[in-house]
Amino acid sequence: QVQLVESGGGSVQAGGSLRLSCEVSGNLGSSYWVAWFRQVPGNEREGVAHIHIGGTITRYGHAVLGRFTISQDNANNIVYLQMNSLKIEDSAMYYCAAVLSDTGLWYRAADYRYWGQGTQVTVTS
Repeated sequence: QVQLVESGGGSVQAGGSLRLSCEVSGNLGSSYWVAWFRQVPGNEREGVAHIHIGGTITRYGHAVLGRFTISQDNANNIVYLQMNSLKIEDSAMYYCAAVLSDTGLWYRAADYRYWGQGTQVTVTS
């Protein structure tokens, strides 16, 4: 059974930083894809960043490019999202998700089979 568990959310002032973690367990093999999404009430889930586990490819949404960094700790099956220069508009519930193959539309939430429960990020002024 595949499980994804997010942690690291919280409240931070604008301009600050947070690091989210996504612990992945279960049999996904040595090559799969993990993405971070975020969602505010009333909106669709927005793709934030994407990484190939077992490879080197990373992709980012335009809103976070240059501020957020996605990385992997293969030894511990953890995917991180380092968030710097946080803005009020970054406030959302953040989810990590996994899929076995890259569909070419990494930001499309419907393509991901496995999801975590989410962790809340709140950025204050």
